[in-house]
Amino acid sequence: MDAETAELKLLETAEALFDEKGVQAVGMDAIRGASGVSLKRLYQLYPSKDHLVWAVLKRRDGAVREAIAAHGATHATNPYQRALAVFDYLGDWFADPAFRGCAFINTFGEMGGISPDIAEIARGHKQALRDYFAEQTAAMNAPPALADQLALLANGAMAVAGIQGTSEPAVQAKDAARVLLDAHVS
Repeated sequence: MDAETAELKLLETAEALFDEKGVQAVGMDAIRGASGVSLKRLYQLYPSKDHLVWAVLKRRDGAVREAIAAHGATHATNPYQRALAVFDYLGDWFADPAFRGCAFINTFGEMGGISPDIAEIARGHKQALRDYFAEQTAAMNAPPALADQLALLANGAMAVAGIQGTSEPAVQAKDAARVLLDAHVS
């Protein structure tokens, strides 16, 4: 197996196992076994578990950023609708049977206090969501604080949906976001 194929298998396997069981509960040997990649190749590509966790989060970060932007571009024609479309995206995500909560929130909870690199990527991911909302609210000439409030609603919905196992928090957060947007947009 070439390095590129091995890396992809490792990332996909680690992501699935981390989502299902949590980062701390999954050892490198379990990832090796489930991926079919040799232990030697695994450690050549990722010298430590922290390196692998970081790579999984980095990959997911890019995928989520692209998915939110694409969802907004496909399902909305103006900044107001693009801001609300984030909550529709979240609702679809929460309804997926594989949804176990936000990987960034979950991993930060497990490792953020002991791994500065993990904390940094989690914070960067959450900042990117806030920045997406800031782009939309700026285009509406709304106050900058509105982006923070919308990001808080989205992140709160992620946490609650992960615990409750339902997509309803996305609907509730969207309703609250609409109230905030309507209060600030003429």
